[in-house]
Amino acid sequence: MILEVAPLSVRAGQESAFEAAFLQAQKIISTMPGYLGHELQRCIERPGEYILLVRWQTLEDHEIGFRKSPQYQEWKAHLHHFYEPFPVVSHYAPVSGAAG
Repeated sequence: MILEVAPLSVRAGQESAFEAAFLQAQKIISTMPGYLGHELQRCIERPGEYILLVRWQTLEDHEIGFRKSPQYQEWKAHLHHFYEPFPVVSHYAPVSGAAG
């Protein structure tokens, strides 16, 4: 399993619109091959900051299967105009024996 971590900075005053758009966009990502689940969390101290965590079977499922798909263009149309600056996405793999 690969964990995609995307810290999202949403333009001030656009938080409610972003959350509504995300509710629609999550329907897109959840249908992709290799998708295992996701969660979106909002920062308590800084309400315009979010973190998106997406679990994928493989890195390729995200980087190739999703990002190079027509569905990704829909995802972008729903969400990318809310970000300032554009997020830097990272991928993480489990450390053997470190889960609790």
